[in-house]
Amino acid sequence: MDRSTELEEKLAHLTRTVEDLSDVVARQDAQITKLERRVSMLLEREAQREYDDSSAIPLADQRPPHW
Repeated sequence: MDRSTELEEKLAHLTRTVEDLSDVVARQDAQITKLERRVSMLLEREAQREYDDSSAIPLADQRPPHW
């Protein structure tokens, strides 16, 4: 195998690897966006639940147990 063929093969493998990694990153970005949206919804829901339960002190206003 001559040097140029070997370099072309390596380049093809590297190109394929970059494309595969790009797909993985794009999929992870979509998952992270979805999870961030869900966490935000859960935080809003919990904040509303705490607000509705006026007898309890909101978690944000409570002192940590080690104080």
